[in-house]
Amino acid sequence: MINLKDFEVWFVTGSQHLYGEETLLKVAEHSEQIARSFSAHSQIPVRVVFKPTVKSTEEIYNVCQEANTAKNCIGIIAWMHTFSPAKMWIGGLKILQKPLMHLHTQFNRDIPWDSIDMDFMNLNQSAHGDREFGFIMSRMRLNRKVIVGHWEDSAVLGPIGAWCRVAAGWHDWQGARFVRFGDNMRFVAVTDGDKVEAELKFGYSVNTHGVGDLVKVINEMSDAETDKLIAEYEEKYAVVPSLHKGGAHYSSMQAAARIELGIAAFLKDGNYKGFTDTFEDLHGLLQLPGISAQRLMSQGYGFAAEGDWKTAALVRAMKVMGSGLDGGNSFMEDYTYHFDPKNQMVLGSHMLEICESIADGKPKCEIHPLGIGGKADPVRLVFNVAGGPALNASVIDMGNRFRLLVNEVEGVAPEHDLPKLPVARVLWKPYPDMQTGCAAWILAGGAHHTCYSQNLSSDQLADFAEMAGIEYVLIGKDTKLHQLKKELQWSEVYYR
Repeated sequence: MINLKDFEVWFVTGSQHLYGEETLLKVAEHSEQIARSFSAHSQIPVRVVFKPTVKSTEEIYNVCQEANTAKNCIGIIAWMHTFSPAKMWIGGLKILQKPLMHLHTQFNRDIPWDSIDMDFMNLNQSAHGDREFGFIMSRMRLNRKVIVGHWEDSAVLGPIGAWCRVAAGWHDWQGARFVRFGDNMRFVAVTDGDKVEAELKFGYSVNTHGVGDLVKVINEMSDAETDKLIAEYEEKYAVVPSLHKGGAHYSSMQAAARIELGIAAFLKDGNYKGFTDTFEDLHGLLQLPGISAQRLMSQGYGFAAEGDWKTAALVRAMKVMGSGLDGGNSFMEDYTYHFDPKNQMVLGSHMLEICESIADGKPKCEIHPLGIGGKADPVRLVFNVAGGPALNASVIDMGNRFRLLVNEVEGVAPEHDLPKLPVARVLWKPYPDMQTGCAAWILAGGAHHTCYSQNLSSDQLADFAEMAGIEYVLIGKDTKLHQLKKELQWSEVYYR
C-alpha cells in the first residue's frame, strides 16, 4: 500500500553566471552525479531527481513553483556548489511549500594539496556559498533541515534517508482524508480537538459517518469474499479451534471478517487513509472491530479508538515514514504499571486494536468477551512484542497550538506468561526513568493514546514537527523535570 519509491526529492544546485560556462558545466556534472548516487543508494528510500543548476532569480522561482505543483515531489535538497547570491533565492523561498533540506557538502572529499589553485577554489566554494544560503533562510525565519558532511559518507546518507522518510509522511498528510465512525468518546477531552485548525495546519481532513453508513457496506459483503478472508486468517494466524468452521464461534469469525471487508471497502471508496471507531457507538455492528482494525493498520491505514482522529492521522504518517523498515508502528495506550522498585515498567495495550506489525512471532487469533460496549464477543489477534529501542508519540491540541510529544522508551521482552490477558501487549521502560518519564508526560499534557514505533527516531519526529510548524517536546534519556518545566513555560511565551 505504501511504496516510497513513488516519491521524488529534487536535487537543486545553486550557482550564478559569474563563473563562466566551463565552471557551470562542471557544477552540473557534479550535481547530477550526486543525485544519481543518492537515488541508487539503499539508505535513501525515495527517488532523487537532478534538476538543472539555478543561476538567477527567475530560475530559482520557477523550480520552486514547479516543485509546489509536482504531484510526486515531496521536498527539495538544496546545495550551493559555488557562491549563489542569496537575494536571488528570496522570491522562490517565499513561495516554496515543500520541505527543504540544506545539504552542506562539497563534491571533493579532500583538498588536493599538490594541485589546488584558484580555479579549484572558484569551483568548490560550498564552505562559504552555503553560508550565504543559510543566512537568507535564517533571515526569512524558514524551517529547514541542515545536514553537513561529504555526500558519500554513510553518516550523511543515513540522515538524508531519514529526512526523506519524514518528508514522505508529511506529503502523505496533504489532502489526506480520515473518517470517524461515530463521534468522540463522550466527555473525553484529550482525544478531541479542533478539526478545522488541523486541516489548516496539517493538510488532512476529518469527517464523521454514522455507523449505519458503515453497516450498510458491511452487509453488502458476499459470503464468498468472507470465506476467502477467513481462509487467509487460518493460513496466517494460529486460530483457536472454536473459530474454525464447525466450531462454536465460527459465526463470530464470519462477522469479524465481514466487518473487515466492509471497513476496507468503505475506506477505499472514500479514499480514506485511516479511521476511528468507539465502543460507545456500535449500532448495527455485531461486535467491536478488533482483528479488522489490527489488520488494516498492518496494511498502512491509520487507526485510533474512541474517535481519536489525531492519533489515527499520526499512526498513518508514521506508517509511511517507517515503510520498508524492520519493526512496525501501532496505535497504543499506556494501560497499567509495574511498580517493582527494581524493575519498573509500563504495560501498553488496548482493548483489541494493536497492529500486528509489532508482533513478536505468529499472532494467535482468539475470541473473548470484551466486558464493555454491550456487543458480542469480538475476534482479535493476541501476541507479545519484542524488546528493543522504541518511542511513543502523541499529537495534542493545546488550544492555541498543536504539540507533538515524544517519549523514548526501551521495549522489554515479557518475562512472564499472561494466560488470562486476551489482548496484544507490549512492555516498556520510559526514559529517563519511570518517575521522570511519566511525570514529564503528564506535565506536557500527553494523551493516553499514542503511536508506538519500533523503527523511527525522535530526531525524525522533530523534523516532522518542524515541517508542520508545531511545537515539539522530547522526553528522553537526558530529560530533567526542572528543565522540562522551563521549556514548557518558554513555549507558552513563544506561542502566545
